[in-house]
Amino acid sequence: MIEIKNLSCRYGNNEIFKGVNLKIEKGIFAGIVGPNGSGKTTLIKSMLGVIKPTNGEVYVNGKLVKNRPPSRIGYIPQLETIEWDFPVTVEQVVMMGRYNKMGLLPWSDKEDKRIVRNVLERLSIIQYIKHHIKTLSGGEQQRVFLARALASEPELLILDEPTSGVDLKTQHDILHFLLSLNKKGITIILITHNLNAVAAHLPRIICFNRGIIAEGTPEDVFKPEILKKTYNADVTVLRSGGLILMANAKPLNTDD
Repeated sequence: MIEIKNLSCRYGNNEIFKGVNLKIEKGIFAGIVGPNGSGKTTLIKSMLGVIKPTNGEVYVNGKLVKNRPPSRIGYIPQLETIEWDFPVTVEQVVMMGRYNKMGLLPWSDKEDKRIVRNVLERLSIIQYIKHHIKTLSGGEQQRVFLARALASEPELLILDEPTSGVDLKTQHDILHFLLSLNKKGITIILITHNLNAVAAHLPRIICFNRGIIAEGTPEDVFKPEILKKTYNADVTVLRSGGLILMANAKPLNTDD
């Protein structure tokens, strides 16, 4: 699904990462973990064609990514990057996911509206269809942006911190919904700080800090020495009955 070759990115004189190589197979559910400022968001934006790399190439479905997002990709940004005062309803936000399907027509047809209503029903937020996005809770807003991504009927779904700022039940619901989508064949890449959640739910983990520190199953990568190299801090790793649990031995370094 994705192949990254010798990728380097910088902002001005600040080199974010250099020489990254990565392959993500179709149908995988992968989590990218690492501290703030480590380049995780820059990495996924390069996959989307939003950021132009200083060197290297990104291929999605065998096609070179250039200056525009590849087709059949759904993207969910961090909630704190959204302008909530913009006067837009839930229906209008989700309909944005249909724009590539509409072609040159500036309006939606019956099929677009049917698909939008369907994804809102699947995510149990159809009752908010005419509500202003600002009036919803954090968990409801996250579901709206997930609905927007699904409305594009993606083969690949990329999410940046989809469970941040929501309660534990909503985190659980979102991850289980993503797992159900993955079982239907959608490839999913998820950035998160919730190590315990990805250890319990995701089959593949990529530890990233200005480059790939390690990748593999949770059993492979969630080890004290790898996490210390990733976060520059000690992390206690407990294993019991097939479960992996992590706790900070001291506060993680999350400075930008």
